[in-house]
Amino acid sequence: MASQPPSAPLCSESLDDDLKTVSELRRVKLPSMPSSDLEHLFRKLPAVIRAYGRFKLLTLEARQNRLLAPLDPLEVSKDSPPPEEHPKSEKKFWGDQETLSKIPFKILRGHKDLVSSCSFCADDTKFLSCSHDGTLKLWDAVDGFVIRDFDHKPKAPVLECSVTADSRRIITASYDKAVKAWDLETGKLLWKINYETFIASCKVSPDGKYVVSALDVDRAICIMDAENTTTVSYIKNHHNRSLTACCFDPDSQKVASVSLDKSIKIWDITSQATLLTITKAHFGAISNCCFTFSGHFLCTSSWDKTLKIWNVHTGEFRNSGACATLMKGHEGSVSSCHFSRDTSVLVSGGFDRTVAIWDVGEGYRKLSLKGHSDWVTDVAISNNKKWVLSASKDKTMRLWNIEEIDEIPLVIKCKKALGLKVKQCEVCDRPFCNYESDIFSETVTKCVFCRMDAKGSLTEVSSSLGGEDSPSQECSPTAND
Repeated sequence: MASQPPSAPLCSESLDDDLKTVSELRRVKLPSMPSSDLEHLFRKLPAVIRAYGRFKLLTLEARQNRLLAPLDPLEVSKDSPPPEEHPKSEKKFWGDQETLSKIPFKILRGHKDLVSSCSFCADDTKFLSCSHDGTLKLWDAVDGFVIRDFDHKPKAPVLECSVTADSRRIITASYDKAVKAWDLETGKLLWKINYETFIASCKVSPDGKYVVSALDVDRAICIMDAENTTTVSYIKNHHNRSLTACCFDPDSQKVASVSLDKSIKIWDITSQATLLTITKAHFGAISNCCFTFSGHFLCTSSWDKTLKIWNVHTGEFRNSGACATLMKGHEGSVSSCHFSRDTSVLVSGGFDRTVAIWDVGEGYRKLSLKGHSDWVTDVAISNNKKWVLSASKDKTMRLWNIEEIDEIPLVIKCKKALGLKVKQCEVCDRPFCNYESDIFSETVTKCVFCRMDAKGSLTEVSSSLGGEDSPSQECSPTAND
């Protein structure tokens, strides 16, 4: 048997480590063995066992350090409870707009099917919505929660809801051919009227005296007394094709209606006559209409992807057609439109799932609000122009805050690109824009609406002085065919 080679001499550093290990082993594992014997035994141990001994020492030191760590006032133990976190502020949600056009909004969920109509009420502190799920809801505009669910039975899809100017009464139309009146404060059903035909649209007058319904089969409008439900006017075959929408003017004396036949009609309740007819007003079916707060202008939205503004006060459309055509705002059919109270802003919704905000005076789109995942069916704007409300086929509504829209970089960039300068009308105090490159820009001191009103007044005066007869009740614009 061959003899083993002699062990290599230990260096002083290794010897110190070994002695330290031996001392630790003596203290922990072998307290009864003499120190000299333990040292002699350890030197004869193989290298693997010596390494194990050093590893044991490191383990013991680590355990000791862990036990002593809580004694350090600056040390945070892993076993101690985590420090109390301060509540973080809720993150604001933003829409799917372009990078420079972020607008804060709230998503309002509560309906289980397409939201068909929405409108502000109670001084913009509340708003109404109705849906094809057969429900009518009153919401808190500040917190975004439902205040009341109206007991709308049977659960037929609700097509439209509108509210009086004093926010006391609500009118709804549903697919079961019924029109209902509700008390907004109590939620009580006041009365119900059933028709024999489908109801395409239904509105209550601002003063709460009348209710108008657009009826499908008869292509008629029916105006009735809101108190006793007696019929005031029933105009059958008012249009050549099915009606799509109707609305009252702010004075509650006129009713505008639009149709699939591309025409616009305005009916006067007092004289029981059609005041005007505009045929071929659009290239496609007209989907909706709304008056300005003054009642001098009417906006129509169409499946031809455009909106048009008509001067129905002076009859100027008879010679020159619409006074403004708003284009390149939607990539699909325009479903709805609504003026702000001061007429400076127009809001529209479309089947392209967007909400467009228009500068009415200059006729350009300020901003496109994106975020809905399906058609935008209806829009509304608050009286203070701070909030825009949109309803959609995606079963939700969105409440957009547009208070600082003119501070958005994309809007500023658009104005600069168009060369627009903001001024204030000397007549109505409304802000309006004109082009800085226009050599007459400094002489223009009135907004487009006051200028058109002044022009219409001069035309009427000159016509009366010339002995000309007033225009007939029905006329089609030649320039817009």
